[in-house]
Amino acid sequence: MPFEIIRNDITKVRADAVVNTANPHVAVGSGVDRAIYEAAGRDALLAERAVIGELRPGECAATPAFELPAKYIIHTVGPAWEGGSSGEIETLARCYRGCLEKAEELKCGSVAFPLISSGTYGFPKDAALKTAVSEISSFLFGSDMTVYLVVYNKEAFEISGKVFSGVKSYIEESEIRAPERSRNVYFPEGSSVFGGASAPRRKAGILPSLGILKRPSKSIDDVIKEKDETFQQYLFRIIDRKGLTDPEVYKKANIDRKHFSKIRGNVDYNPSRKTALALAVALELNLDETRDLLLKAGLALTHSSTFDLIMEYCIEHKVYDIYEINCILFSYGQPTLGA
Repeated sequence: MPFEIIRNDITKVRADAVVNTANPHVAVGSGVDRAIYEAAGRDALLAERAVIGELRPGECAATPAFELPAKYIIHTVGPAWEGGSSGEIETLARCYRGCLEKAEELKCGSVAFPLISSGTYGFPKDAALKTAVSEISSFLFGSDMTVYLVVYNKEAFEISGKVFSGVKSYIEESEIRAPERSRNVYFPEGSSVFGGASAPRRKAGILPSLGILKRPSKSIDDVIKEKDETFQQYLFRIIDRKGLTDPEVYKKANIDRKHFSKIRGNVDYNPSRKTALALAVALELNLDETRDLLLKAGLALTHSSTFDLIMEYCIEHKVYDIYEINCILFSYGQPTLGA
């Protein structure tokens, strides 16, 4: 998928470029900066950094990656948090924009970012995350680059806001209701389920035969001829009805162009759950339309799944920003949307 949030050590991520939260001076700092120097080769990298000289907050420059599993290191200086009234958010946004533009200039197919300024510089993690996601998603609407946001551990990733609070409450309420949904259902004797008062006695909760195994009146060939639309046919009928272009759909679905071309070229394409739901989000389908789309792929939403509950909440509340949804999914340890 074009934009993915992953939990990893950034020095071990395989990408064409890795972003370093650099010291403004020609010196090894702490946190991500120190880890990158140690993994890349301290002396060789420091010599290249000396050629660049000092960097001001918001600026960036590139060096070779040396021993890292990457081609380049893009060094950028994030802002220190001073309460939010000194232009910190705009400076942080410039860091992301500058690094992405530099990666494009270097013809990188992929770039990995840490959550800039969220460590020793004291930037609130929630604000740092929102800025990162906003800048990366804006960039990707005009680029096919793959971007990773690398989070070292759960403590380094925080999300808040109205949507997240709503999802949390929705999941908690569902867990409370779950015992009620899981109770056994008993059908009293004489009920319509058992064919009325004259029906013979049966054990409670066991349905009678409904004739499902009767010999079909049509041949198997006749049944196959009456096959319904495939997922792919149904999907592109919706896209055509909404007057959308392919790029508009796959960008909003966080799906890369090659994968979307495979969908268009294969009438029998069978999607994964996360790909099907990513497309439902991109098309801004309501909950009933989403269920119809999933049904075409032999899928369904269930209240026994945290992933499905999050998706149901977001669709019910018209949250169609896939990057916002993915942040919520990631925070709950769920797979993110896209392909």
